[in-house]
Amino acid sequence: MNDLLLRACRGEATARKPVWIMRQAGRYLPEYRAVRAGHTFLEMCKTPELAAAVTVQPVDILGVDAAIQFADILLPLEAMGAQLHFEEGRGPVFERPVREPADVAALRRPDVDRELGYVFAAIRQVKDALQGRVPLIGFGGTPWTLAAYLVEGGGSKHFSHLMGWSWSDPEGLRQLLDRIAEVSIDYLAGQIAAGAQAVQLFDSWGGLLSAPRWREISRPSLQRVLEALSDRAPLIYYVNGGAHLLEAMRDLPVQALSVDWRVPLPEVRQRVGPAICLQGNLDPTALLSSVEVIREQAERLVRETAGPHIVNLGHGILPTTPVENARAFVDAVHATTA
Repeated sequence: MNDLLLRACRGEATARKPVWIMRQAGRYLPEYRAVRAGHTFLEMCKTPELAAAVTVQPVDILGVDAAIQFADILLPLEAMGAQLHFEEGRGPVFERPVREPADVAALRRPDVDRELGYVFAAIRQVKDALQGRVPLIGFGGTPWTLAAYLVEGGGSKHFSHLMGWSWSDPEGLRQLLDRIAEVSIDYLAGQIAAGAQAVQLFDSWGGLLSAPRWREISRPSLQRVLEALSDRAPLIYYVNGGAHLLEAMRDLPVQALSVDWRVPLPEVRQRVGPAICLQGNLDPTALLSSVEVIREQAERLVRETAGPHIVNLGHGILPTTPVENARAFVDAVHATTA
């Protein structure tokens, strides 16, 4: 098996650097759009055959060194009783946001095998399809990021409800974060049991908090999830907009730290130390340029980053990215690090 990603997470020497792409199973692929035609996004997530098919596509088409399970980070919130749907042009919507203690109390701790078993079934199908060619990454959202969507009722520019709650009643918000952490542990452990060989935690809105408030409000529930899973599979923590949090994150119990493109990885390495594996962090818009520029930037990223390194973008691949450009990125990493 190509276990480069798992070995990089463990800090072991590898013949070359592994590469995969966040959101690699998605709309930039014509093959994905063909499967997506006639199905809603939630139908895709909840139909194991469809989710498995699009999970494997980038491995066959791009030659990436890992698959990541196709799902959505908000599925556990739906299992907790939140009413979730997706609107064209708006994204995820929760009709009844959680904004006070009574709302938190109404959330349930689901039986994840019953409520989210479709994800586990898809993972088992992916493992059968991959036949050990590359590792499979499971994933979820951090309690803070999941709470951001649940409290706001969907996406937001300013997250005023969430941030206001964090000031007016931090203990009440922590209760919500703890409830989400409980379910996240069950859900991610279920993914590992089904066959996921590593897990990435997405903290898309981790950068909303200052470093002191991140330590106080967001980190405790995150730490709880990480510690519960730390002996089960390698853990990757991705934070968006978190350049000011690097020193606060460097002692998290994770094997890899994934960051956005706003801070060069050599600087990240200086700030977090030599041991932890770094993941990232090419600007996704670079893949909208020419193949020559993509090769140049991929080579620079690989050569500048010392220590354990999983090559990736600093955010999800953009839907308008040409497939040949995504393939050029993967090929350039393979050629540079061979």
